[in-house]
Amino acid sequence: MKNIIISPSILSADFANLEQEARLVKEAGVNWLHIDVMDGHFVPNITIGPAVVKSLKNVTDLVLDTHLMIENPEKYIPSFVQAGSDVLTFHYEVCNNLSHATDIINLIKKSGVKAGISIKPATPPEEIFSLLDKVDLVLIMTVEPGFGGQEFIHDCAMKIPMIKNNSPDSLIIQVDGGINNLTSKICTSLGANSLVAGSYIFSAGDYKKAVQSLL
Repeated sequence: MKNIIISPSILSADFANLEQEARLVKEAGVNWLHIDVMDGHFVPNITIGPAVVKSLKNVTDLVLDTHLMIENPEKYIPSFVQAGSDVLTFHYEVCNNLSHATDIINLIKKSGVKAGISIKPATPPEEIFSLLDKVDLVLIMTVEPGFGGQEFIHDCAMKIPMIKNNSPDSLIIQVDGGINNLTSKICTSLGANSLVAGSYIFSAGDYKKAVQSLL
């Protein structure tokens, strides 16, 4: 399971000590940090904005993997790029059509960061097949976006080989939701090469042991 990108989600971290949490997961062997941005509209929760991304950028060299669970992402992409996001992933479901999605992808890539697109559990992967050669990352949600600590939806994992079989070899196929030492193996065996884990890592006493158990 080499070359699997583990991206711990700060949604489950100690928000009063984010600098320390970033340092601890880096010491545990990760290179990415997943930042869940929620607006209270696209999902029924509100989390953080560019200010927190900027603060993290000042204290860590981890790749800031920013997941925009928001409506009208094009309005906020410049702010998150300026704040220091290295990857910006938006949801296909907020787009009016494929042309709209392509415009958002182009906006992200012109900003000089990696572009990702995410699909919710109910969205068929076929809907984004035509976009797979335009993005750097596809994020498959295996829970309903909006809250941490949910149980893994096994049917969603079957989207992984469908995406893999219709995408360039360079595509990062990321899975987010209910990832633990068992579900991680399901995802990587099906072709995922990036895993987002929040509560599983940040509730563990030993972050390094938790990270290693995902591989």
